[in-house]
Amino acid sequence: MKALTMYRPFTVENALSDFDRCLESFFGDSVLAPADRIFNHLPAVDVQEKEDAYLLEAELPGYEEKDIQIHLDGRTLSIESRQEEEKEEKGKDKDAKTGSYLIRERRASSFSRSFKLPENADPAQVSASFKNGVLSMGIKKRSESQKRLIPINAG
Repeated sequence: MKALTMYRPFTVENALSDFDRCLESFFGDSVLAPADRIFNHLPAVDVQEKEDAYLLEAELPGYEEKDIQIHLDGRTLSIESRQEEEKEEKGKDKDAKTGSYLIRERRASSFSRSFKLPENADPAQVSASFKNGVLSMGIKKRSESQKRLIPINAG
């Protein structure tokens, strides 16, 4: 059972969702998901469940901490970045030393990924850190949902 799931709002683009769910139920995860993630330039994310928390790690090479925003709306956790491409103004004199682009494939990019938090996650206990292009997030579980030892009274 998956505790933390991808949030997929209903859109026209999700017309193959029944087929996707069929593949997901057969293979465990959709075989389309990795290709979908790569073609849409979405960061790779690992989610790990521990006894008292969920750990989420996203690979964000080339991004800086100031470029990333994390939002929590109810039980929906969103990670996004909106980097605007600098537009060149036409008719403006350019420095002859810098030149203009003939081919430009390395542009700033934007992304947005959302996850639905499980019922036992505590939305008030979410922490995040960013180091070496990896965003690490800790999502604590509610204390009442954690495993605990019940003492047995001898009587």
